[in-house]
Amino acid sequence: MRWNRAAARYLLVLAVVLTGCVASNAREAGNGGGGRGPLTLATAGDLTGYLGPLLEGWNRTHPGERVTLVELPDSTDETHAQMTTDLRGGDSSRFDVLNIDVNWTSEFAAAGWIRPLPRSRFPLRSFLPPVVDTATYDGRLYAVPYVTNAGLLLYRKDILAKEGVPPPRTWAELERDAKTIAPKYGLDGYAGQLFPYEGLTVNVAEAVYSAGGSILGADGDRVTVNSAAARAGIDFLARGVREGWIPKAALTYQEEESKQAFQDGRLLFLRNWPYAYAVASAAGSKVAGKIGAVRLPGPHGPGTSVLGGSNLAVNTHTRHPDSAARLIAYLTSEPVQRQVLTRGALPPVRAALYDDPDLVKRFPYLPTLRTAVVTASPRPKSPHYDQVSLVVQAVVHDVLTGHETSGSAVRRLARELAAVSRR
Repeated sequence: MRWNRAAARYLLVLAVVLTGCVASNAREAGNGGGGRGPLTLATAGDLTGYLGPLLEGWNRTHPGERVTLVELPDSTDETHAQMTTDLRGGDSSRFDVLNIDVNWTSEFAAAGWIRPLPRSRFPLRSFLPPVVDTATYDGRLYAVPYVTNAGLLLYRKDILAKEGVPPPRTWAELERDAKTIAPKYGLDGYAGQLFPYEGLTVNVAEAVYSAGGSILGADGDRVTVNSAAARAGIDFLARGVREGWIPKAALTYQEEESKQAFQDGRLLFLRNWPYAYAVASAAGSKVAGKIGAVRLPGPHGPGTSVLGGSNLAVNTHTRHPDSAARLIAYLTSEPVQRQVLTRGALPPVRAALYDDPDLVKRFPYLPTLRTAVVTASPRPKSPHYDQVSLVVQAVVHDVLTGHETSGSAVRRLARELAAVSRR
């Protein structure tokens, strides 16, 4: 009996000690051990300087989960190169949360660099429908949409009003106005982003899609670019450069260079993302108050924009996956998404914001943008997307510079993209 009492006392003490250890471990998990703790967020260069203040709001209320912002180059291609180099380091990776181009989700997921996420943790039903698909791979959610985008046609509404013509809805109307109206005002006609980088792939895809063509099949394995529609899309751009209503300077334009040309009053029409509208409308711009925006034109009416934007993903090797998921939920919440638009001039993924009267008054292009996003198509979805894009850039740049015809280009694209798919 005496032994039983002693044993009971011993077991009670042991239980108390073990309970204390479990509680201590739980506290550690909530304050930096296990799933929670400080994070790094890697993103391409923040052109409007909005992201730092958003993260300050998080850091004030989450002192044990502070986020350090790592800004990579403005160039999409350079950001991709730096992220992939770092992620190949595995456990030594310095990035916890990645703000990735929507077209990298498949590649990063297939490589095992980002972890699948539970759909129930994020308000996906509140997002614009097409954007969620950009965050999936093989039927699973590997990222959460953060910013969406669709190309728009910006135009000088003051000049078109003087001429008594509406903004163009078709390629023929765009070409006519670029040839006849722009020279009367000492302007170049039309430009997009035709330098050989990711932006050229986007411009080509929009032209091909608008003509009714495609580059790869929906599964990403089947090459579909060798078609009359794809030839027509590529030839639309090549003809513009050849005939001069697309200035040769556009062959050196990325987003910023083309935006600056329009903002400086050198272009009648510009294909760009909506941020260019916001920046070119700001005080001090030569074209402030003189800008309109419509959907991109196509052969017979409004064309098809490429679905752009970025998704937030979690590094497979992060030490703090719960904090990473909590940060993503914060950045995609409605109050923060509102600031993404008002501070960053970036299109939010929350559908309700596109109907907000105050926001529409401040950003008149929102209804047009919503339609452009809902009708947009993604770039070719492939785990080898970086190679797909490089092939498109190289081949179409040869067409734009007069070294290849659009007919031979689609045949070459078909061969080289098939080789990429077999890798």
